[in-house]
Amino acid sequence: MNRRYFGTDGIRGPYGGPVINESFVSRLGAAVGRWLKGRLPAGASPLVLIGRDTRASGPALARALAAGLASEGRTARSLGVLPTPALARAMRRPGASLGVMITASHNPACDNGIKFFRSGGAKLTDAEELQIESLLPGAADPAWLPPGLDDGEGGGAIEDYVAAEQAILPAGSLRGWRIVVDTANGAACATSPRVFRSLGAEVVGVGDAPDGRNINAGVGGEHPEKLSAAVRAAGARLGVAHDGDGDRCILCDEAGGILDGDEILAILATHALKGGHLAARTLVVTVHSNGGLDEAVAALGGRVVRTSVGDRYVAEAMAAAGASLGGESSGHIILPQISPSADGLAAALKVIEVMRDTGLSLSELRRVLVKYPQATTAVAVKEKRPLEGLSGLREAIRAVEAQTQGRGRVLVRYSGTESKLRILVEARDQAAARAGLSRIETAARAELEAV
Repeated sequence: MNRRYFGTDGIRGPYGGPVINESFVSRLGAAVGRWLKGRLPAGASPLVLIGRDTRASGPALARALAAGLASEGRTARSLGVLPTPALARAMRRPGASLGVMITASHNPACDNGIKFFRSGGAKLTDAEELQIESLLPGAADPAWLPPGLDDGEGGGAIEDYVAAEQAILPAGSLRGWRIVVDTANGAACATSPRVFRSLGAEVVGVGDAPDGRNINAGVGGEHPEKLSAAVRAAGARLGVAHDGDGDRCILCDEAGGILDGDEILAILATHALKGGHLAARTLVVTVHSNGGLDEAVAALGGRVVRTSVGDRYVAEAMAAAGASLGGESSGHIILPQISPSADGLAAALKVIEVMRDTGLSLSELRRVLVKYPQATTAVAVKEKRPLEGLSGLREAIRAVEAQTQGRGRVLVRYSGTESKLRILVEARDQAAARAGLSRIETAARAELEAV
């Protein structure tokens, strides 16, 4: 049985649409409350922690979720606006049975979504999400919504998170550093700049004036051009960009060049391998990561393990392999010794740690990864028809795979969070990658109703 509502990273969609609305979310809260009853031992805490990003729709959805939870005897406590990794960290403390983050991550302000975290800070598994979905048909929509949720408890979770991030580097270690920080007008506005400043850095802010409607609007990790321009204008040592909920990290070197998650992982993994600190000598990434990562890690005696796209699949594979580093090219970086989930701020601080240890600039460090040429696109579709039933698309994929065999690969999949078909072609040179991408995209558009 496939999940109907849950995607790669929770449930997501346009606010006011068929899924992300108060009625559905309250029913979801009731289903989750019932699911928790069947999992918790007698006398266990009924408390559920709720965090959110800066979207205007967040408070209403939090109230709806709380109403559904209350209908099944669960108590909700709001942590207010805070980054997703701060909520995940709060789940390491005793007393809460579940954590919920109301966010649509890098999506625009018109969208919203919900991510769930179990005790300890890990995200729910596919099987657990399926169990919750099975309870939705019998979940009633509560006839009332609580007037509000007290955000007064958020300070403790934020303070714990900030203290943990500050401890990654020695006190005062960033004196003399100028850093541009783009917080995407999102949940990290009050945390990332604060941590960098507390370590002595001069911070130049971008995307740091949230108004409920401007999250990710031309800023953040999905739009790094402002970060690049600000780094060059300020003469900064580096730039750091997050997405709307602060669990991603994209970097900018001193010359304005943008580093994605693969380059961050390459820097961290090779430095750890050289120092003998990469657990199991293993880096865990997804099928989307560049093939050059395998070569960079193998050259130092390490290995790369690949998973399906989604940071929770990376986390699960890391636990199975005993690995200490993993992530995605999108900028989700998982450092379990610091945070139980992807943490954009921790990733940036760990790269700065490498810069301090080696004395090298970011533009020098990034040379450790020689990327295979890639071409990518996303085709918006009206319906996610099964790919195995699209004969023309399958034939195009086989033909391109035959051409790239030995040095390259093809990845065609539906997005888990948007109505899009994502296509990636990696090849021996950029021209071959682009030609392969064009052939597959043409075949896809011929059989799918693009919008």
